[in-house]
This record gives sequence, C-alpha cells and structure tokens, in this order.
Amino acid sequence: MSGRRRALVVAAAGTGATVAAGAVAGTAVATAFARAVVTPARDKPDDVEVLQVGPRRVVLAATADTVVPGRYGVWTDGGRGHFRVGEVLETTGERVTRELLGVDAGTPQPGSGRWNQYCYAGTPSSALGLAHEDVLVRSEVGDLPCWRVPAPADHPAQPEARDTWAVLVHGRGATREEALRALPLLHGLGLACLVPSYRNDADGPASPAHRYGLGETEWRDVEAACRYALDRGARRLVLVGWSMGGAIVLQLVARSELADRVAAVVLDGPVLDWYDVLDHQARRNRVPVGLGRFGLALLGHPLGRRLVGLEQPVDLRRMDWVGRAQELRLPLLLLHSDADDYVPPGPSARLAEARPDLVTFVRSGTARHTKEWNVDPDGWEDAVRRFLSTHLERAADGDRGRPGG
Repeated sequence: MSGRRRALVVAAAGTGATVAAGAVAGTAVATAFARAVVTPARDKPDDVEVLQVGPRRVVLAATADTVVPGRYGVWTDGGRGHFRVGEVLETTGERVTRELLGVDAGTPQPGSGRWNQYCYAGTPSSALGLAHEDVLVRSEVGDLPCWRVPAPADHPAQPEARDTWAVLVHGRGATREEALRALPLLHGLGLACLVPSYRNDADGPASPAHRYGLGETEWRDVEAACRYALDRGARRLVLVGWSMGGAIVLQLVARSELADRVAAVVLDGPVLDWYDVLDHQARRNRVPVGLGRFGLALLGHPLGRRLVGLEQPVDLRRMDWVGRAQELRLPLLLLHSDADDYVPPGPSARLAEARPDLVTFVRSGTARHTKEWNVDPDGWEDAVRRFLSTHLERAADGDRGRPGG
C-alpha cells in the first residue's frame, strides 16, 4: 500500500472513530436527559437562607423565588419546622423582608431552609382545620394513601354540589400538600374532596421500574381514586390537577370508562404538550434541543425505553392536547401564568384558541410555575368558583334529564 493510500485509510478510520464516539456521547446525553425526566427526585436540598426573624417579619436572602409577591412557606430544620410568609415589605440587593403570616411547626431561626410553593404544610386537619380521614385506595401497584375530606354536613349546598366529589391530583415530584391551597374553596362549595397519592410518590407504592409514566401510567391510580369516590356516593366528579397532574387528568378523561361521570376539569399550570415542555427544559439545561428530542424518542421506542429504564414505552403524542383539541368533550378551566418558568403557557393559549366552546383560559403574568393561587388567591378562587358553579349546575340539569335521574 502506498504511503498516500495508507494515510487516507488512517484518516478515514480516525474520522469514523470520531463520528462513532460522538454518536455514543450524544446517545449518553439524550439518555441522561430522558432518565432525568422520568426519575423521581427524592432529595430536595435547602434553597433559601433565613437571615433574621422577628415577631411579624422575616428577612430572607433574595432569590428568584423569595422576591415574588404572594403567600408561601418555608420548611426549616430538615423539614421539621415550617412557617408561612406573605407580603414583600422591603427589598435590597441581596435581602428581602416579608410579612410573617404564621408558624406551623418549630421555632423560626436564622439558617438554611427550603422554599414551599404550596404555602401550607401538613394535612388538611393540621394545616387548614378541615376534618379529614386517612384512607387507602387499592390500585394495580398497591395501596395509595389518600386524604378524604367529607363535605360539610351543614352546608346549604345545592344538590349538584352535595353529590359531587373533587379529586385533586398533584404534579411531578410534588406531594399531596400541593392540593391544600384548593381545599378551603372546594369544601366551602359543599364538595367532598379526595386527594390521592399515585405510583412513585414518596409515600405511595412504587411501580416495578420506579419511573414516572408522565401520565401514561399514573392515570390508572387516579381512576382508582375516582372509583373509590363513586362507590361511596358520588354521582359526579370534578378533577383538579397541577402541572403533570394535568397530563394525568386528561389521560383519565380520554381513556377511562369513568369519564362520563366527570362534570368539569380544573388545571393549574398544566402539561398539555410534553414536547413543548421538554424542549423548553432542554434549552433551560443547555442540552441541544436535537439531543433532547432524541431522548424523547427513546421514551417511546420499544428498545430505547430500556435504556431509560421504563416498563413500557411512553407515547408523548397521546398527551399532546393541542394536537388532540377536537377530542375534548368536557368543560376545562386553565389557569396559567406567562411567567411560568417550568411549563410555558403557550400550549394552554393554543388549546383555548382551538376550543373556545369548552375551554376557559385565565391567564396571569406574575406567578411562577403553579403559583397562580399564591400570587392572587382571591382571583384564583373566584375563577374556580364561577367555573364550577356554572358547570356543576349544567351537569345536574343533565342528570335530571336522564332516565332515573
């Protein structure tokens, strides 16, 4: 072999090796991205510094969260302590002073803590003074711990409210405490409430692979909770979901035989299109969008899902509700902020535009992800109250028009 030819062969081999190495590296990045999407995060580190505590105010280090208006909480002492903060009283370059609304556990002291966007911590009884029962709902993966808040016995509710249960579904990586903010309103409307956990929650049963299905699998756990409510006297259901809880709820109404018992759906900061959300997350985490899309393709591939660790492929197209807008059959309230830094509101706006006959869209501009209630609790509650009052009355009229109704 001539020297020139030998050099060409060596160069080609080197190029091939470089391309192969790049492909392997790209697959590794895509796989890591996809795994992060479906893997529950158990460790949540402290992310806020408490600088001073007074009788009516607390000084915190300024962060993207601590400077936003609204009502929030702070866990302290490794989660054993908790206090709530309200109005921003003063801000400087590195410090923010907020109103101290109340102490739920422990004694607030300077030190590290963890921001609580749910505002409340504990159970319906301990956090809100609402009597509740801890119940277990049997699902295909095991018993699901749930809170059951009975309807108020002496509430002058209309029959449509007395026969209705609200089922509240938290988001990815969240806990049932995410739903606490909505309970006083729903209970005040005369509804019984059920707040279920679902597979791979910290306090719930694990799936065999210990991975989220992004709604593809979790809806069956929420269906089990709905069946529990119907078996105990509910005639109709209201479904409320936050973030990935929205994706779960919409899979239930699309795929469950119980969908005809659902009167209305309320979603806060919902995932309506996983491609849109995860493209955003790829950019946010400096992953090339092309590699992010490759990772998403792995989720739905019969072999690729093994790299990610899933029990079964996840079909993200089935969870694109902008593309499936014409399939919607239920009244839907969307509450979504333009400042949502985790689940952009674009799909909510596009779905509302595509289905103005069914979708009521309440758009806001300040709240970060699923914090619409925190920033404007009166506005959030007024929107939900008006929506449910309208659609529960219509559902009851429909029930009365059916044989045996």
